[in-house]
Amino acid sequence: MSLRIVILIALSFQIMLFSTRPIMSLYALQLGASTWEIGMLTAAFAFFPFVLAIHIGKITDFIGDRLPVIFGMTGLTVGVALPFLFPHLWSLYISQAIIGVSQIFGVISLQNVIGNISTKENRDHHFGLYSTAIASGGLIGPVLGGYLAELVSYPFAYFVAACIGVLPICLSFLIPNSDRKKKTSTAKTGSSFQLLKTPLLRKALASSALVLYSRDIFVAYFPLFASQMGLSATEIGWIITIQGLTMVIVRFSLTRLSGKFGRGRVLLGSILIAGLSFLLVPLSSNALLFGVLSAFMGAGLGCGQPLSMTTTYNASPKDRTGEVLGLRLAINRLSQLVAPMMFGLLGTWAGVVSVFYVSGAFLIGGAFLTKQTTEEDFEEQKPASPRA
Repeated sequence: MSLRIVILIALSFQIMLFSTRPIMSLYALQLGASTWEIGMLTAAFAFFPFVLAIHIGKITDFIGDRLPVIFGMTGLTVGVALPFLFPHLWSLYISQAIIGVSQIFGVISLQNVIGNISTKENRDHHFGLYSTAIASGGLIGPVLGGYLAELVSYPFAYFVAACIGVLPICLSFLIPNSDRKKKTSTAKTGSSFQLLKTPLLRKALASSALVLYSRDIFVAYFPLFASQMGLSATEIGWIITIQGLTMVIVRFSLTRLSGKFGRGRVLLGSILIAGLSFLLVPLSSNALLFGVLSAFMGAGLGCGQPLSMTTTYNASPKDRTGEVLGLRLAINRLSQLVAPMMFGLLGTWAGVVSVFYVSGAFLIGGAFLTKQTTEEDFEEQKPASPRA
């Protein structure tokens, strides 16, 4: 029952989120934003989560999971409602900041619920179901937001997203408030960053950051590039939806793939495919080719999140899982903070196409730097021992 509730919450809040994020840059353009300002808007989503994610993780370790999920879903709903209530550029900045922090509260606690209710044998499968729900929201949301923006208006798309937010808020009250027994622990835990001394955890966190920043860069800058090529908001929404669809499909076979080839090899291959797809985007010129590349990109990026989530949870001390998941999200948000500002400057100076070339090169280079060995794949199957 708890797993079903988590899946429904994840699906609904992702629909809410992804019905607005792909149109955010187009809405900002309509309000007079420059390429640099769009980069700053994308970075606003990541700044406060980067600063606060570890502390939020510690809070969830202390108070349990239910209250953080309620707070997170409520904050997300308020955040997406702001651009409807106040159709100005400044409201988009505030909206992105609120959404970023609220999402951290929800995501850390939902992932902790899954880890707590799962065994070592079925944790891969349960995280796969969770990430499939996330990808399904990324599949439905862009099409919904694209149609609403084109047929009615950008503010109306934000209004509908806020209405969808009522469902995850109601479901959050059904989340089990699990106690992970930190209050009885008297051991000195040390700094969160000491956990990065574990090579497997360090590589899992780096791979996760590569995947998430790439997805964000595509969602933020592909609409700009595609609109320059003459595509409509609906066509752009469908192309981003194709990426979400392939992310869903690949996750159904992820357990089989990782069992046959090893998590490290699957992760390396998937990031390389995504990087190559990024490099080919500027060489395409029509919706069909963009859709094909978006599909390959989704297949590549779709493997990274569930694999890194399972590895991160398994490698975490059992009384610090929220803290470690917070560390994972802080590193993710650091990449999502730095990359949009850097690519915003790059896009302003060298054009939007340069964003795809450089991002593709980063993905390919990062894939080799973070690849796991066969021995590390084996270590992932071992129970994690407590670390100071």
